[in-house]
Formats: sequence, structure tokens, C-alpha cells
Amino acid sequence: MSNLLEKITDLNDLVLLGKAKEAFEKYYDKNVVMQEDDDTIPTAGNLVNRPRGIEFFKNITDFRAVKALKVTIRENTAVVEWHYDYTHKGWGIRNYSQVSIQEWKNGKIITT
Repeated sequence: MSNLLEKITDLNDLVLLGKAKEAFEKYYDKNVVMQEDDDTIPTAGNLVNRPRGIEFFKNITDFRAVKALKVTIRENTAVVEWHYDYTHKGWGIRNYSQVSIQEWKNGKIITT
């Protein structure tokens, strides 16, 4: 479990340093399955998920804060509660907390 703790700590640090792209490339499996709360169907694979992430960050006009509030790790699962405060071109001002549940396998996130 300490190995997973090291990985999730590094992943979170990369995000906090504004290096989300590097974090994605380093820690997300090429076949990662991702699902947002509003989506009824998950998206699978880096070919779909990576461009979605890039598009999201391109549309942020003001990034005021991001903070990992809580991290819980058990076996191959990590749960991170994040707080975000930013302005997005299409969505306006966003200030909220979100829980990210990640399933890990072979040092990579396979579902989130």
C-alpha cells in the first residue's frame, strides 16, 4: 500500500503544480475508463480521455485554486477529495469539491 501512497502523492503533486498533462501520461493506463457524474456512459482509452482533458484545460481562463482535501487508500483503490476554484469559458465561475475514486493496477489508474 505504501507504493500506492507514493504514486497517489506524486500524482496529486503534479496536479497541484499545474502538470495535469504529465500526471495523465505518467499514471493513467492506456485503456483507462473514466466517468464523470453527469455522463451516463463512461469513456475508455487515452485516445478519447486525453483530448477531453486537454480541451478542459484550454478553456480555463482563470485558475484560482486547487487543493487535495482528503486522501484515502485501500488495497488498489484511492479516493481523493479535491476542491477547485476556476473560471471556464463555457461554464463560468466554478467553485466546488469533487471526489475522485481511482482503481489502480500495475502502477496505473485503470478506472476513475
